[in-house]
Amino acid sequence: MNTPHLSAALDLAIWSVPVLPLRAGKVPFGNCRACRDNACGGRPNMRTPGPCVCPRPCHAWAAATTDPAILAGAAWATAWKHATAVAYHPGGTELTVVDLDHVAAITWAREYLPATRTVRTTRGEHWIYRGAMQSANAVRDGVDIKSTMSYARWLGPGTGTMTDLPSAVQALVVKKPSPVRPVIAPMSAGGRECRHRTPAYLERGIAMAEQRIAEAAGGVHATVYRTFLAVLAAHGRCGCLTDAHAERLFAAAQAKGETPRHCSDAWSNARTALGM
Repeated sequence: MNTPHLSAALDLAIWSVPVLPLRAGKVPFGNCRACRDNACGGRPNMRTPGPCVCPRPCHAWAAATTDPAILAGAAWATAWKHATAVAYHPGGTELTVVDLDHVAAITWAREYLPATRTVRTTRGEHWIYRGAMQSANAVRDGVDIKSTMSYARWLGPGTGTMTDLPSAVQALVVKKPSPVRPVIAPMSAGGRECRHRTPAYLERGIAMAEQRIAEAAGGVHATVYRTFLAVLAAHGRCGCLTDAHAERLFAAAQAKGETPRHCSDAWSNARTALGM
């Protein structure tokens, strides 16, 4: 049975777009009995690798395929009969979809994101960029990122020229550095406040850390981590180190080619190592 949704899926597969059927509610078909509760181990390209060779469209985005024999095969026939839409795996074709759910989200995107190919949706728009990244929901009010390990409804080719994935979109899924939760140190015996509160002392420490990162000739990852560790060990427990100082260190690391995510991970790992 060649339904309209199957025909659309086969057309997309010709262009190497991995597709799958969606049932009512814009959700994938549920796993079969053999795969229920991930008993099969999951498909090999899911978060938890496994040996699943189920011929049915189980496992949501991981079932997406470009193989016409699978799409039009008997195992998928019932799914296409009851399908209400076609979905595709953006990351599987090196694309990222910024899903904008309402007018306010679209207004924000027009101000802060570069123009790209746009597809109208029921409530808003899909902005499609060339390049894959991590998926995440609710990165802002009304904004989801659909790319790797995710699916998006196929609503047509859209309009406009597709542009490369910008850093502004990638930054939406990067966690901000954990705030410095100070452990207030007692005042010294002479009743004086912590010497870190002397602006020159703390400024010198941050400046030295920035210079250490800037002068890293190799092993930048390791240098950034060791520097973050040293700064937190020296200044992180007394209440003097602020988020503004952390942002300066992040900026120095990113100037050496570190990604925001690497910076966030290094900061978090340093905090964990110090028991903070």
